[in-house]
Amino acid sequence: MNKVLLLIASTWLALAANAQRPGAVIDIQHYTFSIALSDTSDLIKGNAAIELLFIKDTQAITLDLISQSNHKGQTVLQVTENGKQVAFTHTNNQLTLHFAIPVKTGERRKIEIIYEGIPADGLVITKNKYGHRVFFADNWPNRARNWFPCVDHPSDKASLDFIVTAPAHYQVIANGVKTEDTTYNQLRRTHYTETTPLSTKIMVIGVAEFAIQQSGTVNNIPVSSWVYPEEKDKGFYDYALAVEILPYFIKNVGPYAFKKLANVESTTIFGGMENASAIFYSDDASITGTRKSESLLTHEIAHQWFGDMATEADWSHLWLSEGFATYMTVLFFEHKYGSDTAKKMLTKDREKVIEFTKKKMRPVVDSSVTNYMELLNANSYQKGGWVLHMLRRQLGDTLFWKGIQTYYSRYSGKNAVTGDLCKVMEEVSGKSLQPFFQQWLFRAGHPKLDITWKYNGAKNEVNITVIQQQNDPYQFPLELQIGNETKQVAINSRETSLAIPVKTKPATIIADPNVNLLFEGSIKEVK
Repeated sequence: MNKVLLLIASTWLALAANAQRPGAVIDIQHYTFSIALSDTSDLIKGNAAIELLFIKDTQAITLDLISQSNHKGQTVLQVTENGKQVAFTHTNNQLTLHFAIPVKTGERRKIEIIYEGIPADGLVITKNKYGHRVFFADNWPNRARNWFPCVDHPSDKASLDFIVTAPAHYQVIANGVKTEDTTYNQLRRTHYTETTPLSTKIMVIGVAEFAIQQSGTVNNIPVSSWVYPEEKDKGFYDYALAVEILPYFIKNVGPYAFKKLANVESTTIFGGMENASAIFYSDDASITGTRKSESLLTHEIAHQWFGDMATEADWSHLWLSEGFATYMTVLFFEHKYGSDTAKKMLTKDREKVIEFTKKKMRPVVDSSVTNYMELLNANSYQKGGWVLHMLRRQLGDTLFWKGIQTYYSRYSGKNAVTGDLCKVMEEVSGKSLQPFFQQWLFRAGHPKLDITWKYNGAKNEVNITVIQQQNDPYQFPLELQIGNETKQVAINSRETSLAIPVKTKPATIIADPNVNLLFEGSIKEVK
Protein backbone atom coordinates (compact mmCIF):
# COMPACT_ATOMS: atom_id res chain seq x y z
CA MET A 1 0.00 0.00 0.00
CA ASN A 2 1.30 3.45 -0.92
CA LYS A 3 2.16 5.13 2.38
CA VAL A 4 1.83 8.64 0.99
CA LEU A 5 -1.69 7.92 -0.23
CA LEU A 6 -2.56 6.34 3.09
CA LEU A 7 -1.33 9.40 4.98
CA ILE A 8 -3.35 11.71 2.76
CA ALA A 9 -6.42 9.53 3.14
CA SER A 10 -6.03 9.33 6.91
CA THR A 11 -5.78 13.10 7.10
CA TRP A 12 -8.96 13.60 5.08
CA LEU A 13 -10.76 10.91 7.05
CA ALA A 14 -9.88 12.67 10.30
CA LEU A 15 -11.04 16.12 9.19
CA ALA A 16 -14.16 17.54 10.75
CA ALA A 17 -16.46 19.41 8.40
CA ASN A 18 -15.86 23.11 8.91
CA ALA A 19 -18.61 25.64 8.24
CA GLN A 20 -16.17 27.65 6.11
CA ARG A 21 -12.94 27.18 4.25
CA PRO A 22 -9.83 27.30 6.45
CA GLY A 23 -8.78 30.92 6.85
CA ALA A 24 -12.21 32.36 6.05
CA VAL A 25 -12.87 35.78 7.57
CA ILE A 26 -16.64 35.96 7.05
CA ASP A 27 -19.65 33.70 7.04
CA ILE A 28 -22.44 34.96 4.75
CA GLN A 29 -25.76 34.83 6.57
CA HIS A 30 -28.15 36.11 3.90
CA TYR A 31 -28.17 37.46 0.37
CA THR A 32 -30.84 39.64 -1.21
CA PHE A 33 -30.23 39.90 -4.93
CA SER A 34 -32.25 42.40 -6.93
CA ILE A 35 -31.68 41.77 -10.62
CA ALA A 36 -33.07 43.85 -13.51
CA LEU A 37 -33.24 42.24 -16.96
CA SER A 38 -34.34 43.59 -20.32
CA ASP A 39 -35.05 42.53 -23.89
CA THR A 40 -32.99 45.32 -25.42
CA SER A 41 -29.62 44.41 -23.93
CA ASP A 42 -27.78 41.59 -22.13
CA LEU A 43 -26.74 44.12 -19.49
CA ILE A 44 -28.00 43.23 -16.02
CA LYS A 45 -28.37 45.74 -13.22
CA GLY A 46 -27.83 44.30 -9.78
CA ASN A 47 -28.19 45.25 -6.16
CA ALA A 48 -26.79 42.80 -3.62
CA ALA A 49 -27.64 43.31 0.05
CA ILE A 50 -25.39 40.93 1.97
CA GLU A 51 -25.60 40.15 5.68
CA LEU A 52 -22.23 39.08 7.11
CA LEU A 53 -21.01 37.42 10.27
CA PHE A 54 -17.33 38.11 10.96
CA ILE A 55 -15.47 35.06 12.22
CA LYS A 56 -12.09 36.80 12.44
CA ASP A 57 -10.92 40.31 13.28
CA THR A 58 -10.29 42.17 10.05
CA GLN A 59 -10.38 45.51 8.30
CA ALA A 60 -11.04 44.12 4.82
CA ILE A 61 -13.03 41.32 3.23
CA THR A 62 -13.01 39.83 -0.25
CA LEU A 63 -15.93 38.62 -2.34
CA ASP A 64 -15.93 36.81 -5.66
CA LEU A 65 -17.14 38.89 -8.61
CA ILE A 66 -15.86 38.65 -12.18
CA SER A 67 -14.26 41.92 -13.27
CA GLN A 68 -15.10 43.57 -16.57
CA SER A 69 -12.99 42.50 -19.52
CA ASN A 70 -13.69 42.63 -23.26
CA HIS A 71 -17.08 44.24 -22.61
CA LYS A 72 -18.21 41.41 -20.31
CA GLY A 73 -18.08 41.06 -16.55
CA GLN A 74 -19.39 43.31 -13.80
CA THR A 75 -18.64 46.88 -12.79
CA VAL A 76 -19.20 47.88 -9.17
CA LEU A 77 -20.80 51.31 -8.97
CA GLN A 78 -21.15 51.73 -5.23
CA VAL A 79 -20.73 49.92 -1.91
CA THR A 80 -22.48 51.21 1.22
CA GLU A 81 -23.14 50.25 4.82
CA ASN A 82 -26.07 51.97 6.52
CA GLY A 83 -26.05 54.52 3.73
CA LYS A 84 -22.35 55.36 4.17
CA GLN A 85 -19.78 54.73 1.46
CA VAL A 86 -17.44 51.77 1.88
CA ALA A 87 -14.09 51.92 0.08
CA PHE A 88 -13.50 49.08 -2.34
CA THR A 89 -11.22 47.74 -5.04
CA HIS A 90 -12.33 45.40 -7.80
CA THR A 91 -9.49 43.71 -9.67
CA ASN A 92 -8.67 40.19 -10.85
CA ASN A 93 -12.23 39.03 -10.22
CA GLN A 94 -12.02 39.91 -6.51
CA LEU A 95 -14.10 42.62 -4.86
CA THR A 96 -12.30 43.79 -1.72
CA LEU A 97 -14.09 46.00 0.79
CA HIS A 98 -12.02 48.18 3.11
CA PHE A 99 -13.66 49.23 6.38
CA ALA A 100 -12.65 52.50 8.07
CA ILE A 101 -12.45 50.79 11.47
CA PRO A 102 -11.41 47.14 12.06
CA VAL A 103 -14.32 44.75 12.51
CA LYS A 104 -14.26 42.38 15.48
CA THR A 105 -15.01 38.67 15.52
CA GLY A 106 -18.72 38.05 16.13
CA GLU A 107 -19.89 41.34 14.62
CA ARG A 108 -22.70 41.31 12.09
CA ARG A 109 -22.79 43.78 9.24
CA LYS A 110 -25.00 44.43 6.23
CA ILE A 111 -23.50 45.86 3.08
CA GLU A 112 -25.11 46.88 -0.19
CA ILE A 113 -23.38 46.55 -3.53
CA ILE A 114 -24.72 48.21 -6.68
CA TYR A 115 -23.25 46.85 -9.89
CA GLU A 116 -23.98 46.22 -13.56
CA GLY A 117 -22.54 44.36 -16.51
CA ILE A 118 -22.96 41.63 -19.09
CA PRO A 119 -22.35 38.19 -17.59
CA ALA A 120 -19.66 36.25 -19.40
CA ASP A 121 -21.04 33.05 -17.86
CA GLY A 122 -23.13 31.93 -14.89
CA LEU A 123 -26.30 33.64 -16.08
CA VAL A 124 -26.96 32.32 -19.57
CA ILE A 125 -28.75 34.88 -21.72
CA THR A 126 -29.61 33.28 -25.05
CA LYS A 127 -32.40 31.96 -27.25
CA ASN A 128 -33.99 28.58 -26.64
CA LYS A 129 -34.52 25.98 -29.32
CA TYR A 130 -37.73 27.71 -30.36
CA GLY A 131 -35.95 31.03 -30.89
CA HIS A 132 -37.30 32.75 -27.76
CA ARG A 133 -35.11 34.79 -25.44
CA VAL A 134 -34.38 33.16 -22.09
CA PHE A 135 -32.30 33.84 -18.96
CA PHE A 136 -31.08 30.88 -16.91
CA ALA A 137 -28.64 30.77 -14.02
CA ASP A 138 -26.02 28.07 -14.47
CA ASN A 139 -23.78 28.44 -11.43
CA TRP A 140 -22.09 25.07 -10.97
CA PRO A 141 -19.36 24.79 -9.85
CA ASN A 142 -18.16 28.34 -9.07
CA ARG A 143 -19.71 30.40 -11.86
CA ALA A 144 -22.16 32.39 -9.71
CA ARG A 145 -19.48 35.08 -9.40
CA ASN A 146 -20.17 35.98 -13.02
CA TRP A 147 -23.43 37.67 -12.14
CA PHE A 148 -23.51 38.42 -8.42
CA PRO A 149 -20.98 39.14 -5.64
CA CYS A 150 -20.65 36.22 -3.24
CA VAL A 151 -18.43 33.71 -1.50
CA ASP A 152 -18.52 31.25 -4.38
CA HIS A 153 -17.70 28.02 -2.59
CA PRO A 154 -19.92 25.15 -1.39
CA SER A 155 -18.82 25.53 2.24
CA ASP A 156 -20.44 28.96 2.65
CA LYS A 157 -24.21 28.57 2.80
CA ALA A 158 -26.72 31.38 3.16
CA SER A 159 -30.45 31.99 2.94
CA LEU A 160 -31.49 34.31 0.16
CA ASP A 161 -34.03 36.40 -1.66
CA PHE A 162 -34.21 36.89 -5.41
CA ILE A 163 -36.09 39.94 -6.65
CA VAL A 164 -36.23 39.87 -10.44
CA THR A 165 -37.55 42.69 -12.60
CA ALA A 166 -38.04 41.70 -16.23
CA PRO A 167 -40.42 42.37 -19.15
CA ALA A 168 -43.92 41.30 -18.19
CA HIS A 169 -44.22 38.58 -20.83
CA TYR A 170 -41.77 36.38 -18.87
CA GLN A 171 -42.45 34.09 -15.93
CA VAL A 172 -39.78 33.77 -13.25
CA ILE A 173 -38.77 30.71 -11.24
CA ALA A 174 -36.20 30.75 -8.44
CA ASN A 175 -35.28 29.02 -5.19
CA GLY A 176 -37.82 29.24 -2.42
CA VAL A 177 -41.37 30.50 -2.24
CA LYS A 178 -42.82 33.23 -4.42
CA THR A 179 -43.83 36.16 -2.18
CA GLU A 180 -44.55 38.79 -4.84
CA ASP A 181 -45.57 38.83 -8.49
CA THR A 182 -46.49 42.34 -9.61
CA THR A 183 -46.80 43.85 -13.07
CA TYR A 184 -46.38 47.55 -13.82
CA ASN A 185 -45.34 49.60 -16.85
CA GLN A 186 -44.98 46.41 -18.93
CA LEU A 187 -42.60 44.98 -16.34
CA ARG A 188 -42.99 42.09 -13.92
CA ARG A 189 -41.42 42.15 -10.46
CA THR A 190 -41.11 38.69 -8.94
CA HIS A 191 -39.81 38.01 -5.45
CA TYR A 192 -38.76 34.59 -4.13
CA THR A 193 -37.61 33.89 -0.57
CA GLU A 194 -35.54 30.85 0.42
CA THR A 195 -35.06 30.47 4.18
CA THR A 196 -32.91 27.33 3.99
CA PRO A 197 -29.20 28.18 3.64
CA LEU A 198 -27.79 27.20 0.25
CA SER A 199 -24.42 27.07 -1.46
CA THR A 200 -24.05 29.46 -4.37
CA LYS A 201 -23.78 26.54 -6.81
CA ILE A 202 -27.51 25.82 -6.41
CA MET A 203 -28.83 29.40 -6.23
CA VAL A 204 -30.87 29.99 -9.35
CA ILE A 205 -33.26 32.07 -11.40
CA GLY A 206 -34.97 31.08 -14.63
CA VAL A 207 -36.71 33.70 -16.74
CA ALA A 208 -38.59 32.61 -19.86
CA GLU A 209 -42.02 32.21 -21.38
CA PHE A 210 -43.21 29.08 -19.59
CA ALA A 211 -46.25 26.89 -19.56
CA ILE A 212 -46.77 25.93 -15.91
CA GLN A 213 -48.67 23.04 -14.38
CA GLN A 214 -49.10 21.93 -10.79
CA SER A 215 -48.22 18.24 -11.04
CA GLY A 216 -49.51 17.43 -7.55
CA THR A 217 -48.49 17.59 -3.92
CA VAL A 218 -46.38 15.30 -1.74
CA ASN A 219 -46.70 15.77 2.01
CA ASN A 220 -48.16 19.25 1.32
CA ILE A 221 -45.15 20.07 -0.88
CA PRO A 222 -46.36 21.51 -4.21
CA VAL A 223 -44.70 19.87 -7.20
CA SER A 224 -44.83 21.81 -10.47
CA SER A 225 -43.62 21.58 -14.07
CA TRP A 226 -42.29 24.58 -16.01
CA VAL A 227 -41.81 23.88 -19.71
CA TYR A 228 -41.68 25.73 -23.00
CA PRO A 229 -45.25 26.19 -24.31
CA GLU A 230 -44.46 24.47 -27.60
CA GLU A 231 -44.10 21.09 -25.85
CA LYS A 232 -46.21 21.54 -22.77
CA ASP A 233 -48.24 18.34 -23.15
CA LYS A 234 -45.15 16.12 -23.43
CA GLY A 235 -43.32 18.11 -20.78
CA PHE A 236 -46.13 18.01 -18.24
CA TYR A 237 -46.42 14.25 -18.73
CA ASP A 238 -42.69 13.60 -18.41
CA TYR A 239 -42.00 15.88 -15.45
CA ALA A 240 -45.04 14.67 -13.49
CA LEU A 241 -42.95 11.60 -12.59
CA ALA A 242 -41.51 13.77 -9.81
CA VAL A 243 -44.67 13.16 -7.79
CA GLU A 244 -43.83 9.43 -7.74
CA ILE A 245 -40.13 9.88 -7.01
CA LEU A 246 -40.23 12.40 -4.17
CA PRO A 247 -41.99 10.12 -1.61
CA TYR A 248 -39.30 7.44 -1.95
CA PHE A 249 -36.54 9.71 -0.68
CA ILE A 250 -38.71 11.26 2.01
CA LYS A 251 -39.46 7.77 3.34
CA ASN A 252 -35.96 6.32 3.05
CA VAL A 253 -33.64 9.28 3.67
CA GLY A 254 -35.41 12.02 5.60
CA PRO A 255 -37.79 14.99 5.32
CA TYR A 256 -37.70 17.13 2.18
CA ALA A 257 -36.07 20.40 3.19
CA PHE A 258 -37.75 22.85 0.84
CA LYS A 259 -41.24 24.29 0.48
CA LYS A 260 -41.71 23.39 -3.19
CA LEU A 261 -40.27 21.33 -6.01
CA ALA A 262 -40.28 22.88 -9.48
CA ASN A 263 -39.01 20.88 -12.46
CA VAL A 264 -37.93 23.34 -15.12
CA GLU A 265 -37.07 23.00 -18.79
CA SER A 266 -34.03 25.17 -19.43
CA THR A 267 -31.36 26.14 -21.93
CA THR A 268 -28.08 25.59 -20.08
CA ILE A 269 -24.92 23.51 -20.46
CA PHE A 270 -25.92 20.59 -18.21
CA GLY A 271 -28.38 17.79 -18.86
CA GLY A 272 -29.73 18.35 -15.37
CA MET A 273 -28.82 20.70 -12.54
CA GLU A 274 -30.02 20.15 -8.99
CA ASN A 275 -30.75 23.77 -8.07
CA ALA A 276 -32.51 23.71 -4.70
CA SER A 277 -36.30 23.38 -5.11
CA ALA A 278 -36.02 24.47 -8.78
CA ILE A 279 -34.32 21.72 -10.80
CA PHE A 280 -33.23 22.63 -14.32
CA TYR A 281 -33.32 20.05 -17.13
CA SER A 282 -31.85 20.50 -20.58
CA ASP A 283 -34.27 21.22 -23.41
CA ASP A 284 -32.20 18.92 -25.65
CA ALA A 285 -33.48 15.55 -24.48
CA SER A 286 -35.31 15.73 -21.14
CA ILE A 287 -38.75 15.96 -22.79
CA THR A 288 -39.87 13.19 -25.14
CA GLY A 289 -43.42 12.43 -24.08
CA THR A 290 -42.28 8.89 -23.26
CA ARG A 291 -40.81 9.41 -19.78
CA LYS A 292 -37.37 8.26 -20.90
CA SER A 293 -35.84 10.81 -18.52
CA GLU A 294 -37.03 9.05 -15.36
CA SER A 295 -33.46 8.29 -14.26
CA LEU A 296 -32.47 11.93 -14.84
CA LEU A 297 -35.37 13.20 -12.74
CA THR A 298 -34.57 10.67 -10.01
CA HIS A 299 -30.90 11.67 -9.96
CA GLU A 300 -31.65 15.39 -9.68
CA ILE A 301 -34.37 14.91 -7.06
CA ALA A 302 -31.98 12.74 -4.98
CA HIS A 303 -29.59 15.70 -5.05
CA GLN A 304 -32.07 17.74 -3.04
CA TRP A 305 -30.85 15.63 -0.10
CA PHE A 306 -27.30 14.85 -1.19
CA GLY A 307 -25.49 17.87 -2.54
CA ASP A 308 -28.09 20.52 -1.78
CA MET A 309 -28.62 19.87 1.94
CA ALA A 310 -25.78 17.53 2.93
CA THR A 311 -23.08 19.25 0.89
CA GLU A 312 -19.47 18.41 0.16
CA ALA A 313 -17.16 20.76 2.09
CA ASP A 314 -14.81 21.01 -0.87
CA TRP A 315 -14.87 20.09 -4.55
CA SER A 316 -12.58 17.10 -4.11
CA HIS A 317 -15.38 15.35 -2.18
CA LEU A 318 -17.87 15.81 -5.01
CA TRP A 319 -18.72 12.11 -4.92
CA LEU A 320 -20.74 12.86 -1.77
CA SER A 321 -23.10 14.62 -4.17
CA GLU A 322 -22.78 12.78 -7.46
CA GLY A 323 -22.01 9.29 -6.22
CA PHE A 324 -24.96 9.49 -3.85
CA ALA A 325 -27.35 10.75 -6.53
CA THR A 326 -26.13 8.01 -8.89
CA TYR A 327 -26.67 5.20 -6.40
CA MET A 328 -29.93 6.61 -5.05
CA THR A 329 -31.21 6.40 -8.63
CA VAL A 330 -30.23 2.72 -8.75
CA LEU A 331 -31.99 2.13 -5.43
CA PHE A 332 -35.18 3.84 -6.62
CA PHE A 333 -35.20 1.77 -9.81
CA GLU A 334 -34.58 -1.38 -7.76
CA HIS A 335 -37.58 -0.43 -5.61
CA LYS A 336 -39.81 0.30 -8.60
CA TYR A 337 -38.66 -2.22 -11.22
CA GLY A 338 -36.81 -4.94 -9.31
CA SER A 339 -33.29 -6.19 -8.67
CA ASP A 340 -32.60 -7.27 -12.26
CA THR A 341 -32.99 -3.66 -13.40
CA ALA A 342 -30.61 -2.50 -10.67
CA LYS A 343 -28.04 -5.11 -11.70
CA LYS A 344 -28.17 -3.94 -15.31
CA MET A 345 -27.65 -0.34 -14.19
CA LEU A 346 -24.73 -1.33 -11.97
CA THR A 347 -23.16 -3.36 -14.76
CA LYS A 348 -23.29 -0.36 -17.10
CA ASP A 349 -21.88 1.87 -14.38
CA ARG A 350 -19.03 -0.57 -13.79
CA GLU A 351 -18.20 -0.53 -17.49
CA LYS A 352 -18.01 3.28 -17.40
CA VAL A 353 -15.62 3.16 -14.43
CA ILE A 354 -13.36 0.67 -16.17
CA GLU A 355 -13.36 2.74 -19.36
CA PHE A 356 -12.51 5.91 -17.42
CA THR A 357 -9.45 4.33 -15.79
CA LYS A 358 -8.04 3.65 -19.26
CA LYS A 359 -7.98 7.42 -19.81
CA LYS A 360 -7.15 8.69 -16.32
CA MET A 361 -5.96 6.82 -13.27
CA ARG A 362 -7.07 9.08 -10.43
CA PRO A 363 -8.67 8.49 -7.00
CA VAL A 364 -12.28 9.47 -6.38
CA VAL A 365 -11.27 12.03 -3.75
CA ASP A 366 -8.95 14.01 -5.97
CA SER A 367 -7.58 17.24 -4.50
CA SER A 368 -5.22 17.77 -7.43
CA VAL A 369 -7.98 18.97 -9.77
CA THR A 370 -8.26 22.74 -10.16
CA ASN A 371 -10.59 22.78 -13.18
CA TYR A 372 -13.62 21.52 -11.32
CA MET A 373 -15.46 20.62 -14.52
CA GLU A 374 -12.99 17.75 -14.81
CA LEU A 375 -14.55 16.23 -11.69
CA LEU A 376 -17.71 15.50 -13.66
CA ASN A 377 -16.42 12.05 -14.49
CA ALA A 378 -17.06 8.38 -13.85
CA ASN A 379 -15.10 8.53 -10.59
CA SER A 380 -17.44 11.07 -9.00
CA TYR A 381 -20.59 9.49 -10.41
CA GLN A 382 -20.42 5.78 -11.19
CA LYS A 383 -17.49 4.78 -8.97
CA GLY A 384 -18.90 6.82 -6.10
CA GLY A 385 -22.19 5.00 -6.57
CA TRP A 386 -20.40 1.65 -6.67
CA VAL A 387 -18.63 2.40 -3.39
CA LEU A 388 -22.02 2.92 -1.75
CA HIS A 389 -23.28 -0.31 -3.30
CA MET A 390 -20.33 -2.31 -1.94
CA LEU A 391 -20.75 -0.62 1.44
CA ARG A 392 -24.40 -1.64 1.44
CA ARG A 393 -23.45 -5.24 0.73
CA GLN A 394 -20.81 -5.19 3.48
CA LEU A 395 -23.18 -3.76 6.12
CA GLY A 396 -26.51 -5.21 5.01
CA ASP A 397 -29.59 -3.20 4.10
CA THR A 398 -30.74 -2.39 7.64
CA LEU A 399 -27.42 -0.90 8.81
CA PHE A 400 -26.78 0.73 5.45
CA TRP A 401 -30.05 2.66 5.48
CA LYS A 402 -29.61 3.52 9.15
CA GLY A 403 -26.20 4.95 8.28
CA ILE A 404 -27.57 6.91 5.33
CA GLN A 405 -30.34 8.38 7.46
CA THR A 406 -27.94 9.22 10.29
CA TYR A 407 -25.47 10.86 7.91
CA TYR A 408 -28.19 12.94 6.29
CA SER A 409 -29.70 13.96 9.63
CA ARG A 410 -26.31 15.00 10.99
CA TYR A 411 -25.15 16.97 7.94
CA SER A 412 -28.41 18.30 6.53
CA GLY A 413 -27.91 22.04 6.10
CA LYS A 414 -24.19 21.56 6.71
CA ASN A 415 -21.04 20.41 4.93
CA ALA A 416 -19.23 17.09 5.10
CA VAL A 417 -16.07 15.42 3.90
CA THR A 418 -15.62 11.73 3.16
CA GLY A 419 -14.29 11.06 6.65
CA ASP A 420 -17.58 12.28 8.14
CA LEU A 421 -19.50 9.62 6.22
CA CYS A 422 -16.96 7.00 7.27
CA LYS A 423 -17.33 7.98 10.91
CA VAL A 424 -21.12 7.77 10.79
CA MET A 425 -21.04 4.35 9.13
CA GLU A 426 -18.55 3.11 11.73
CA GLU A 427 -20.76 4.37 14.56
CA VAL A 428 -23.84 2.70 13.13
CA SER A 429 -22.20 -0.61 12.23
CA GLY A 430 -19.59 -0.97 14.96
CA LYS A 431 -17.08 -1.88 12.26
CA SER A 432 -13.77 -0.32 11.31
CA LEU A 433 -14.35 1.03 7.80
CA GLN A 434 -11.33 3.24 7.21
CA PRO A 435 -9.53 0.55 5.18
CA PHE A 436 -12.63 0.19 2.98
CA PHE A 437 -12.92 3.93 2.40
CA GLN A 438 -9.19 4.30 1.81
CA GLN A 439 -8.86 1.62 -0.85
CA TRP A 440 -11.97 2.53 -2.81
CA LEU A 441 -11.96 6.34 -2.57
CA PHE A 442 -8.41 7.57 -1.94
CA ARG A 443 -6.67 5.12 -4.19
CA ALA A 444 -6.83 5.11 -7.98
CA GLY A 445 -8.07 2.08 -9.84
CA HIS A 446 -9.85 -1.13 -8.89
CA PRO A 447 -9.10 -4.87 -8.74
CA LYS A 448 -8.06 -6.52 -12.01
CA LEU A 449 -8.65 -10.23 -11.59
CA ASP A 450 -7.45 -13.27 -13.44
CA ILE A 451 -9.55 -16.16 -12.12
CA THR A 452 -9.02 -19.76 -13.17
CA TRP A 453 -10.63 -22.98 -12.01
CA LYS A 454 -9.98 -26.70 -12.44
CA TYR A 455 -12.13 -29.67 -11.51
CA ASN A 456 -10.45 -32.33 -9.37
CA GLY A 457 -12.57 -35.47 -9.80
CA ALA A 458 -10.45 -37.53 -7.40
CA LYS A 459 -11.25 -35.20 -4.54
CA ASN A 460 -14.66 -33.98 -5.76
CA GLU A 461 -13.59 -30.36 -5.55
CA VAL A 462 -12.83 -27.39 -7.74
CA ASN A 463 -9.52 -25.64 -7.34
CA ILE A 464 -9.83 -21.92 -7.92
CA THR A 465 -7.00 -19.41 -8.22
CA VAL A 466 -7.62 -15.67 -7.98
CA ILE A 467 -4.72 -13.44 -9.05
CA GLN A 468 -4.86 -9.66 -8.63
CA GLN A 469 -2.97 -8.12 -11.52
CA GLN A 470 -2.69 -4.52 -10.29
CA ASN A 471 0.31 -3.35 -8.23
CA ASP A 472 -1.19 -3.45 -4.73
CA PRO A 473 -3.76 -6.05 -3.70
CA TYR A 474 -7.24 -5.03 -2.60
CA GLN A 475 -9.22 -6.69 0.17
CA PHE A 476 -12.78 -7.65 -0.71
CA PRO A 477 -15.37 -10.42 -0.64
CA LEU A 478 -15.81 -12.26 -3.93
CA GLU A 479 -18.94 -14.22 -4.78
CA LEU A 480 -18.61 -17.33 -6.93
CA GLN A 481 -21.55 -19.18 -8.39
CA ILE A 482 -20.64 -22.84 -8.66
CA GLY A 483 -23.45 -24.73 -10.28
CA ASN A 484 -26.58 -23.77 -8.39
CA GLU A 485 -24.76 -22.62 -5.26
CA THR A 486 -23.20 -19.24 -4.51
CA LYS A 487 -20.26 -18.99 -2.14
CA GLN A 488 -18.53 -15.89 -0.81
CA VAL A 489 -14.77 -15.98 -0.28
CA ALA A 490 -12.43 -13.40 1.21
CA ILE A 491 -9.69 -12.10 -1.09
CA ASN A 492 -6.85 -10.48 0.86
CA SER A 493 -3.65 -11.03 -1.11
CA ARG A 494 -2.22 -10.92 -4.60
CA GLU A 495 -2.87 -14.63 -5.15
CA THR A 496 -5.56 -16.67 -3.44
CA SER A 497 -5.99 -20.43 -3.89
CA LEU A 498 -9.26 -22.10 -2.97
CA ALA A 499 -10.47 -25.69 -2.83
CA ILE A 500 -14.26 -25.93 -2.80
CA PRO A 501 -16.05 -29.28 -2.42
CA VAL A 502 -18.58 -30.21 -5.12
CA LYS A 503 -20.69 -33.29 -5.86
CA THR A 504 -20.12 -33.21 -9.60
CA LYS A 505 -18.18 -31.12 -12.05
CA PRO A 506 -19.97 -27.77 -12.48
CA ALA A 507 -20.93 -26.80 -16.00
CA THR A 508 -19.61 -23.33 -15.31
CA ILE A 509 -18.42 -21.02 -12.55
CA ILE A 510 -19.48 -17.37 -12.55
CA ALA A 511 -17.58 -14.65 -10.74
CA ASP A 512 -19.69 -11.98 -9.04
CA PRO A 513 -23.05 -13.34 -10.24
CA ASN A 514 -25.05 -10.79 -8.27
CA VAL A 515 -23.05 -7.75 -9.44
CA ASN A 516 -21.64 -6.78 -6.04
CA LEU A 517 -17.97 -6.08 -6.79
CA LEU A 518 -16.28 -3.29 -8.73
CA PHE A 519 -13.63 -5.15 -10.71
CA GLU A 520 -12.53 -6.12 -14.18
CA GLY A 521 -11.30 -9.48 -15.33
CA SER A 522 -12.37 -12.92 -16.40
CA ILE A 523 -12.85 -16.43 -15.13
CA LYS A 524 -11.98 -19.51 -17.18
CA GLU A 525 -11.54 -23.21 -16.80
CA VAL A 526 -8.07 -24.70 -17.19
CA LYS A 527 -7.34 -28.34 -17.92
